[in-house]
Amino acid sequence: MATEGGGNNFGYEQTLLCGQYSRDLGSFAQYQANQLKSKPDQLFDTDGQTKPAVGFWAYWEQCIRLRDIIFHKIGEDWVFLALLGIIMALMSFTMDYVIEKCQEAKIWLFEELSFSLALQFVAWVTYSLMFILFATGFTHLVSPQAIGSGIPEMKTILRGVVLKEYLTFRTLVAKIVGLCSSLGSTLPLGKEGPFVHIASIVATLLGKLVGSFRGIYENESRRSEMLAAACAVGVACTFAAPIGGVLFSIEVTATFFAVRNYWRGFFSAVCGALIFRLLAFWFKDEETITALFKTTLRTEVPFDALELIIFAGIGVACGLGGSLFILLHRKIILFTRRHKRMSAFLQKNRFIYPGIIAILISTLTFPPGLGQYFAGQLTARRAINELFSNITWTTGQADDLEEEAILRHWNPPATNIYVTLLLYVIMTFWMGALSNTLPIPAGVFVPVFCCGAAFGRLVGESMSTWFPEGIRSGDVVRKIVPGGYAVVGAAALSGSVTRTISTSVIVFELTGQISHVLPAVVAVLIANAVAHFLQPSFYDSIIRLKRLPYLPDLINTKQDAWTVFVEDIMIKDISYITFVSTYYDLQELLTNSSFKSYPLVDTPESMILLGSIQRFELERLLWLHLSSNQTLLNDRKPSSHTLSPPPSPGRFRKTSSPSIVRKNSSPKLPQPIPRFVVTKVDETGTEFDGNLDEQDTIPAEPERKEMKQKLHHSLVSPPHFKRLPPGLRPSSFKRKRNVSFLKSLNLKDDTDYHYDTLQLPLRSILKKTNSESPFLSRRASTGDLRMDGDLFYRDLAAKQRKESIVEDVPFVFKVKNQYARVLE
Repeated sequence: MATEGGGNNFGYEQTLLCGQYSRDLGSFAQYQANQLKSKPDQLFDTDGQTKPAVGFWAYWEQCIRLRDIIFHKIGEDWVFLALLGIIMALMSFTMDYVIEKCQEAKIWLFEELSFSLALQFVAWVTYSLMFILFATGFTHLVSPQAIGSGIPEMKTILRGVVLKEYLTFRTLVAKIVGLCSSLGSTLPLGKEGPFVHIASIVATLLGKLVGSFRGIYENESRRSEMLAAACAVGVACTFAAPIGGVLFSIEVTATFFAVRNYWRGFFSAVCGALIFRLLAFWFKDEETITALFKTTLRTEVPFDALELIIFAGIGVACGLGGSLFILLHRKIILFTRRHKRMSAFLQKNRFIYPGIIAILISTLTFPPGLGQYFAGQLTARRAINELFSNITWTTGQADDLEEEAILRHWNPPATNIYVTLLLYVIMTFWMGALSNTLPIPAGVFVPVFCCGAAFGRLVGESMSTWFPEGIRSGDVVRKIVPGGYAVVGAAALSGSVTRTISTSVIVFELTGQISHVLPAVVAVLIANAVAHFLQPSFYDSIIRLKRLPYLPDLINTKQDAWTVFVEDIMIKDISYITFVSTYYDLQELLTNSSFKSYPLVDTPESMILLGSIQRFELERLLWLHLSSNQTLLNDRKPSSHTLSPPPSPGRFRKTSSPSIVRKNSSPKLPQPIPRFVVTKVDETGTEFDGNLDEQDTIPAEPERKEMKQKLHHSLVSPPHFKRLPPGLRPSSFKRKRNVSFLKSLNLKDDTDYHYDTLQLPLRSILKKTNSESPFLSRRASTGDLRMDGDLFYRDLAAKQRKESIVEDVPFVFKVKNQYARVLE
């Protein structure tokens, strides 16, 4: 009933399903406002004035008021993105400082133990070993989801897949601590991939913890926009490269990028990169805000046009090298998985594999040992700075102490620069692939970046040796710049491994110069083209190895694809079931195939698809109907001792069967055959005399609990005999069971009895879709479940007999070429 006026119901009237409002929403609001205005002031404040806050609460109210003004004037998105960039810049700078101090501590410890070579070796190996083992144990205990790069998981999440525990606070702690420990061990590992994961976690937690952002980013689409911006911030804060960071995040995480998110990524990345460089200027005695790897390459005429051929060759070689790197990484992982015993042993003893790898790499990089021949004492940051240097190493001339240190690292007395660079490329290549298989937070960008820079430097130094005076173009002679070749090689190899073009932009922001922009872009494009035909990207390879639920990219189609029809690619020879399928067909289908679902069609001729049935449903159906505890044979009414040949099997019909069989001299007309009554006929339909003995005895009726036992057990156990009244014969089933018992006692054994397969149509079961199964409820025991299921499906089959369109194939006993067929 409708409520008139402006009562509390506001014109609400109750209907059958749901209520409705009879008044307009505007009148509701106006009425409510008038009611609030008419209330006395005592409802709000007894004194007529609000009590002013004092102390801390006064400052808190001012902060809240200022926050509301900023959000109203600027907007929540701008504040959120700026706050995200600032937080990530602080975290990146702090982590870099901790990692740098850990690496310097290893070098300091090595130099302090110079009086003993053995102690130096033990300290060098033990230092890396302890950091790797700590990272392994901490990550496993706190959050195993922090293992690995993080970019493959973010690529999957941005596709709409929900990965549990990947964006939680526990994962953030494990990622930060594990990454600092793994990079502090000086193993060839990177930071970029894990930091993208860290930025995504921070963005998620920031949207949940801050109340002002909670309602904004609870929507699924807004959360994906937030994560896309966080990926850009993660790359930008790693190398202080906002432009390359945005482009890199788009290439490696998104297949289809919404243009509306472009400004979000740029704004947040610029905020993060700016704060990151300001912190370096304030706390690291930098002269100004400069690039991370500052270079002094020649900018007037950096390269000759003929050198573009060499740069293209670097692109081809880096494309092949990137594909080989991805293949090597995947083969190592598959090798450990293929050997089941070794894999199980390493999983049970999870510190053995990281410990072996840490000891192996630390031993090879030991400076007085093999490490002196490929600059094993240098960290990744220092190695990149020296590889990008603007001096030519082959001349052997140094103008200052810094250049002398560079030549001392890369030109040891026992070898030359070419051997050192070649060994550095080879050792960094396979050690980077091996280190990325460890169960710790680690990235791949920095190792392949260093490897590519060394390869480019090797080509540049070779070119400077072949053309010591430079390349002549007309009357102008241009000197070779080996540092430019190192920049091109670093961009090409890292681009081929990650399958991105934005690495050419990242190297410009890292070096602070764009003198070699054209050679770098050419080499990166060629390297990507070569690697595309050989291997997937490194992150896609990890997705396949981890079997993440990720949809692959749509491949480019040729013009012939427009003429391809579905029938050309579909699987035509499929397994299916019909309404006329028997249990034998069903058993053969499940035995010879392993599909999880099967199509259901009307008939094999029409092939009209009606639906699908799960495999476990069919297996349960077979178990219920073909289990050995069913009572398949019942007694029947009195019939003639001599019958004519039985007719063809009839349809399902409801029949009643008494417990005994009486003799009757008058034969009956042929009757349709049900399933559960037995008599004996030969193959041609003639009479078979089944007199067993003059003494007619039958076993007593078995109890209900005996039906739960297996059939062969009931045939062996001794039955209880009782005398029949005069003129009566035992039923067929009881006579057969009596013979089986006598056979077990070796008293009378002249026949061979065994069972044939029971074949029944499925239509009576499949059409009963709206029936409730009593055995689906929880039972006290498995025996009750079996018995109730058997009874249910037998009753269901009896009720559906008239609906069946297929004749039953009866249950048959074989008795010395004679058949006991089920008759009514």
